[in-house]
Order: sequence, then C-alpha cells, then structure tokens
Amino acid sequence: MKISSLHYITTSPEAAELACQGGVRWVQLRVKNQPYAAWKQLALETQAVCRRYGATLLINDNPRLAQEIGADGVHVGLADMPPAEVRAMLGSCFIVGGTANTFADVQRHVAAGVDYVGLGPFRFTNTKEKLSPILGLAGYADIMRQCQAAGITVPIIGIGGVTLADVAALRATGLHGVAVSGAIGAAAEPTAVAAQFVELLATPALAV
Repeated sequence: MKISSLHYITTSPEAAELACQGGVRWVQLRVKNQPYAAWKQLALETQAVCRRYGATLLINDNPRLAQEIGADGVHVGLADMPPAEVRAMLGSCFIVGGTANTFADVQRHVAAGVDYVGLGPFRFTNTKEKLSPILGLAGYADIMRQCQAAGITVPIIGIGGVTLADVAALRATGLHGVAVSGAIGAAAEPTAVAAQFVELLATPALAV
C-alpha cells in the first residue's frame, strides 16, 4: 500500500472537504472527549467526504470505530493501544500507524508491524495535549540516520507545527512526508494552502 506524503489531521468533515478540494488524499480524524455516537457520526461524515475524493481515512485512537465503519485504518499515539494489539484486532487489511518521539519508539513500532510512523513533534503545537520533547530539524536528522543505519524502510512522517516553509528541510532529512493540521485547517484559504503542500511534496526531496 502507498503511504501518502501529506497527512491531514482534522476534527471536522467540513475541514476535510476543503483540504481534499486542494488535493489532500490522506485524512486522519482525531476526535477527543466525545461520546462514541458523536464520534461515529463525525467519522461517517468524514468517510463520505474521503470516498468522494478517493482519499484514505484513518481514525485516531479508536480501532473499534474504524472496524465498525470500515475506515481504511487507525493511528495510535504513544499512550494509546499498542500497535501490535491494533494489528491483532484489525488484521492485515487495515492500515496501522503509530506515533514516535525517539528512535527506540520507531524500532518498537516497526517490530509491531506498523505501516508508517508519525515522528514528532517538530516544534510546539497547540493541537496536541501532553506534548513529547521537541525534536527540531537536528532531532529528525539524527533519528533518520539511525533508521538508515538499521535498515528501517517503513515510511516516516514528520509532525508537529509543520508549515509550508519547513517541508523542504524536513524531507531532506529522509522523511517520507509530513502531517499537518493547523497549517491547513487554520489558514484563511485552506484549499489553496492544501494545494501548495501537495505541490511541494510532489517535488523530489533533496538529500542532506
């Protein structure tokens, strides 16, 4: 399966629509502190948007819901259900992604059979509670060097306060792509900014 180089994280089907209009084809629905019924309704509405655009839908931290509605996969954080348990629950047909903050986290996720790793945070972000230590560009470069030395080829996605201006430097570390939320969702023209991200990420990365 092909892992997109641009992941859009949102709480809203309306925001997903605007991002998909700009070319986003990978949407992660991240909902916190909502009753299951409300979460399911948001998931179904977001799934309908994704299906219209041929986009992949992942549900954050709710494998049961992903299984129930037939989403494409699940993303789990460091404090969520372990990826190996998610894989055992959902089987091989679902995409499973996991959050990492260190090289050891990456190793554990790869051993558990994840399809991709979200590595971060790049910088401080208001969209994430209980933020792990900030990596910065040097942190990414160091972890990616360790991954290369260990022969790890699972796609790794940079996340956490990423802006358009960061894309080239982040990809130069060897990252497969980036995940963004506020950079698109909080923009004055989300569709236009999404299209800019898509264009930037379509350009071959320059190695460091």
